Amino acid sequence: MRKSLVLLIILLLPVTVFCQLKNNYEISLTISGLSDSSLYLAYHFGNKQYLTDTAMLDGKGRGVFEGDEKLNQGIYMVVLPGNKYFEFLASDDQVFSISCDYDNYYETLKFNGSDENTAFVDYQKKWTSLQRQAQSISRRIQNNRQNNDSLKILTEKQKDQEEIMKSYLRSTAEKYRGSLLAVLVNSMLPVEVPDFKIPEGTQNPDSVRWVLRYNYNKDHFFDNLDLTDERLLRTPLLYARLDAFFRNVVIQHPDSINKEIDRIIKKCEDNYNIFQFVSVYLFNHFRESEIMGHDAVILKLADDIYLSGKADWITNDFRDDLARQAELIRNNLIGMKAKNLVMDSYNGIFVSLYDIEKDFTILYFWEPNCGYCKEVTPKLRDFYEQSKEKGIEVFAICTIDDKDLWSEYIEKYELRWINGWDPERLTHFDFYYNVQATPMIYILDRDKTIIAKKISVDDISSFIDNYRKYNM
Repeated sequence: MRKSLVLLIILLLPVTVFCQLKNNYEISLTISGLSDSSLYLAYHFGNKQYLTDTAMLDGKGRGVFEGDEKLNQGIYMVVLPGNKYFEFLASDDQVFSISCDYDNYYETLKFNGSDENTAFVDYQKKWTSLQRQAQSISRRIQNNRQNNDSLKILTEKQKDQEEIMKSYLRSTAEKYRGSLLAVLVNSMLPVEVPDFKIPEGTQNPDSVRWVLRYNYNKDHFFDNLDLTDERLLRTPLLYARLDAFFRNVVIQHPDSINKEIDRIIKKCEDNYNIFQFVSVYLFNHFRESEIMGHDAVILKLADDIYLSGKADWITNDFRDDLARQAELIRNNLIGMKAKNLVMDSYNGIFVSLYDIEKDFTILYFWEPNCGYCKEVTPKLRDFYEQSKEKGIEVFAICTIDDKDLWSEYIEKYELRWINGWDPERLTHFDFYYNVQATPMIYILDRDKTIIAKKISVDDISSFIDNYRKYNM
């Protein structure tokens, strides 16, 4: 009988433990000095915040956020009246209480039943204090730029402060290892780039050192952030890290960017939600980029992810439109040989783009009655008149079919460059050069390779000067 009772207790133990694990969330609030008011529960996602729940405080300042299913883990915010808010961590255990004074919520914030959030509050206060000390040193450095002795002392003090801050992050991450708090703190640790020793006699040692430091920082930039941890989705950290990497770390050349995209996608492609987040970030970031040549990145993302079937979250209309846009940029990427254009001209003879034997050819798509073209065309004409003897030609293509208007404009403004005429678009210039708006400018080298596109007329002169200096 005793053995049977012991066996029964053992069998029931997992059931008892299971019953104690709650799959809901219940966050009780007591806000002193605030009553009969609405509070909002919000979460981070990327660089934005979204509301997910509402609670109404009673006359004693008590309320509760609750739901039948757990919140997705991450950093959440309790939004108070008057544009005030505080953050907390939603981890495994989501049944706890929060209390604070409305007028001094930051200093009085307390958690009951959540040791991790208590540690999170302590961390925030300590980190804020360390940041203030660092900012104070930075201000003193700025104010002592002319005092070498003080500057030396303060610079050393700044280095010491940085080490104190990094040490605090490491010890906190280690102390709470495995928790969401540890993940967040660890992700804030900077990359420790070694002080590379360059062998004596090395040519351009500073350049070699820069390349080594650049590659190390790039290759290790995500060492302290787990790209498979979904908890990061509901924090601002994943977005901020991606944004810093693709804006400030990677050289802004499409080949360099595309190589890093392959590496990042490989790290997260087995986690659907993070793969989706990263893919959407990359597409939106480079679609909005104004850096010349980044359309090659969009084409890669379209081919590899969005048109390959991997992005099953997009609509058919979005996919069809993206496919059309991809085809329009596929033939005119920086570094590609430009498509030859053979067409009639203002002089009544057929002209060929490939027959131009100049160091640079400026392809100019324009309209006589386009408002912006009326500003750009005279500027380009003046540049051409000053530069045509310096190995530069302009091949201007009118995109309308009103020949009289075209001819009158050419005569009135004395446009002496090559004026191409293809009103029926038999050359398909609009397709091969993605002419969806005017004015549009391409620059080609002597071999008719595209070296610039969609460039401002004001930037043509400096671009060509720099190209001559560094590439010819």
